[in-house]
Amino acid sequence: METNIKYCLYARKSTESEEKQILSIDSQIKEMTQIAEREKLNIVEIRKESHSAKESGQRPIFEEIVKDIDAGIFNAIITWAPDRLSRNAGDLGKLVDRIDQNKLVQIKTFGQTFSNSPSDKFLLMILCSQAKLENDNKSINVKRGMRTRCEMGLWPAQPPTGYRKVNDRTAKCEVEIDPERADIIRQIFEKIAYDKWSVSRVYAWLKFEINFKTFRNHNLSLGNVFRIIDNTFYYGKFEYPRGGGIWYEGKHRPIITKELFDETRNSIKSQVIKSQGKEFAFTKIMKCGLCGSGITADEKFKKTPNGGVNRYVYYRCTKAKDRNCKNTAINETELVEALLKMLDSLDIDKVKLTAKLNLEIQKFKKLQAMFLGKKRTEKIETIDLRDYAKFMLKDGSVLEQRSVLECISSKLILKNKHIQTYD
Repeated sequence: METNIKYCLYARKSTESEEKQILSIDSQIKEMTQIAEREKLNIVEIRKESHSAKESGQRPIFEEIVKDIDAGIFNAIITWAPDRLSRNAGDLGKLVDRIDQNKLVQIKTFGQTFSNSPSDKFLLMILCSQAKLENDNKSINVKRGMRTRCEMGLWPAQPPTGYRKVNDRTAKCEVEIDPERADIIRQIFEKIAYDKWSVSRVYAWLKFEINFKTFRNHNLSLGNVFRIIDNTFYYGKFEYPRGGGIWYEGKHRPIITKELFDETRNSIKSQVIKSQGKEFAFTKIMKCGLCGSGITADEKFKKTPNGGVNRYVYYRCTKAKDRNCKNTAINETELVEALLKMLDSLDIDKVKLTAKLNLEIQKFKKLQAMFLGKKRTEKIETIDLRDYAKFMLKDGSVLEQRSVLECISSKLILKNKHIQTYD
């Protein structure tokens, strides 16, 4: 036994389908351990991992082995075959460089031993390059096979919700209508196109009212709903790969018509145009107390015990200045309560607020004259400005709340669910 040669036993289970016949990690370790005992090799470490060797730098255990070779912890590797070590030029180069530097004196496999000689290094590079060639050829063949299936009108991937794979081994990539879900998918398009539902409302209907589940028994997220209404597969055409600009006519049966798809898209566009003028009341009066970004708002929907749906609004940091900002969102109800408590101590532009209050009084007098026959000149008792502001913040419309907030001179920040003033 050569005591100056210290081996690391490296076993890797490939995740690539073409290597199903390769020994498992435990079998590799067993076989290589028997060789080491028979040849009296000094194994000081056993390392194993399940990452693919196709790309350089993607195997953490292999990278640790390279560092330990540099540190002198061991100077040889025993493994089942050369392609266990590398299927790419980058990792192969790391090994050959250390052989040249005499940091790695030997690589031993089931049937071969590689040392620091020109012929051994050349053979090692040939065998690992052959493994890379097999990977590259496989990738080309897979892509060619996918293109062929696409040209046949077959979708070469997991079918979208509303379809399922044909339960037949000979029917590769063929899909059929999912009878449990296809009608719901059609209704999604119809509710947006004809009933003018928003995507958020469709999402709430799917999750809270009918509890719609995918084939894998998951609820659809809001993003999933957007992807569904953007998927041309449902009317018979598809692009593969997505964004590649190559379109195919599908062999599958459509769930919707092209006209319904277009009408849905037009409805979404019109909703976007309308929503551009939509304002949440409190977005522009505060800044983030942690990173200084602006504050935005999100709508959430929750099903009630009696079958209805409640709408909630949450205000949070936009993360424009710090993508990792940890500021906590606050519910609009809690925000209003906090502002009502602070209102007596906030600086208010009394001139602006008085003008708004006088305008409201004039509107009220007009209503009295119109419906109650009272004179518009009838005296109204003096109203406290801060009481008026509190009333509007609590019970006013978004526009009324916004108009009152414009009269607050104090600068506000949102910091972990608390509203604070700053200079």
